[in-house]
Amino acid sequence: MLLGMDTPERTLAFRIDRPAPDRAEAAARRDAAVARIRAETGIDEAMIDALVEGFYARVREDDFIGPIFAERIDDWGPHLAQMKLFWSSVALSTGVYQGRPMPKHLPLPIDARHFDHWLKLFEATAHELCPPAAAEHFIVRARRIAESLELGVANANGVMVGPGERYRRPETSWAPAAD
Repeated sequence: MLLGMDTPERTLAFRIDRPAPDRAEAAARRDAAVARIRAETGIDEAMIDALVEGFYARVREDDFIGPIFAERIDDWGPHLAQMKLFWSSVALSTGVYQGRPMPKHLPLPIDARHFDHWLKLFEATAHELCPPAAAEHFIVRARRIAESLELGVANANGVMVGPGERYRRPETSWAPAAD
């Protein structure tokens, strides 16, 4: 039941007269969702570990996006640990990742080409290391992540992209030095 006024002294925007679910109930729902996804896809922590390790091994060797990572990551151990938590949360809905990826990506010198390349490497790794249902599960989520990050990066650079548009960073043109 929604109520507009609780007492004459206090105005409430609204109130729902139903208790919020307790933490145990929420945890039980999360556990059930994780179990369902595991059963449907075969994804587990070992698969996430292999995917993250395999993917970032490719990234480190890649001439296009590898340097962007290399400029920012000195110690890969903590980064890989965070990415494993991230993919556990994304793929299994475990909720173990508590970071905020968008702010970390906004200042990077990246655009649609980088996200496309990231996806190409990620998809190849997922197809190579995961069974088909798991690979597809990871890839669908990776595409959504790439799209969201690309839109965020575009917006941070003052560009509003419309439906079907992609963000490309302005390229500086070469001009001879003035004498």
